[in-house]
Amino acid sequence: MNPIALNARFHSHRPTGMQRYALELSSRFASYLHPVKPGKPLRGPSGHVWEQLYLPSAVRGRLLWSPNNTGPLAIVKQVCTIHDLIPLDHPEWFNRQFAQWYGWLLPRLARRVLRIIAISEFTKKRIVELLDVSPEKVVVIPNGVDARFSPRTEIEVDTMRTALGIGRQPYLLCVGSLEPRKNLGRLLAAWRKAQAAAPDELILVVAGGSANARVFESVEFGTVPPRVHFTGYVPDDYLPSLYSGAMAVLYPSLYEGFGLPPLEAMACGAPVVTSMNTSLPEVVGSAAVLVDPYSVESISEGILQVLSSASLRNTLRANGLARAASFTWESAARQTLDVLLQQI
Repeated sequence: MNPIALNARFHSHRPTGMQRYALELSSRFASYLHPVKPGKPLRGPSGHVWEQLYLPSAVRGRLLWSPNNTGPLAIVKQVCTIHDLIPLDHPEWFNRQFAQWYGWLLPRLARRVLRIIAISEFTKKRIVELLDVSPEKVVVIPNGVDARFSPRTEIEVDTMRTALGIGRQPYLLCVGSLEPRKNLGRLLAAWRKAQAAAPDELILVVAGGSANARVFESVEFGTVPPRVHFTGYVPDDYLPSLYSGAMAVLYPSLYEGFGLPPLEAMACGAPVVTSMNTSLPEVVGSAAVLVDPYSVESISEGILQVLSSASLRNTLRANGLARAASFTWESAARQTLDVLLQQI
């Protein structure tokens, strides 16, 4: 019998940040895991009911690993990965029912489970401050970046351009779902401001699907300026080429528990402009241009700073590749499995 039960509810979700984390790690020590997942995709209230009422009966005495910010309160013999506390820190970004549920669940879950894995020092700090648990209960294990995120050839980039309808012009890139914390409104305003000093042929590509309306409040970003191309959701196969072809990747997020897109961009050799708050400085170190995400002026200045200097872009590429190499899923998997086995 595999010694660790895996809360595999994430299999029914599109693989974005938290789901990608669970897939990357669980695939690397699958021989230790017994996945327990719904018979059909469950989202929203039906998913929570399955997790709280059915999942405990299917664990059968094993240690349970819940990798995605939630888990059943009935199981004490459990390790939970908490990625962020955004519903508690910013409930206004979510619909009322979602924020209330996580505001009620997370403090109780954090106090009941054996150990908590946090994906950044920032997230650990917020867990200790908001959920009333001791620092010793929380271990920090950073995310990794998959080896497929690497600089791609011109042929691969051209294939991606055709598939996503980007065309041949140079582009800046923003990757992320269209939800409030991704700060698209200020980014678009900053791009409008920067355009006068930017090359005429340069465009901004915004890659990401619409946020889940059952979870997030709607995003209002006003009038879209010229020279913006929305791709919608981008399949994983195209992401490395999309990053590789960008003149720079812009990620002025208001809040991240970790921030995979800047790390993936650096691994592909793209210069990065990102926020100076929450977990993002931990991820990028000195290998990115940091801006104030609440200031349109600061974001615009960051864009122009990276556009105006080829030597800066080259330095950011080199430093970013070196920085990204220190974050691997293999290391995250080894550390996570060690924590799990210590609880058996």
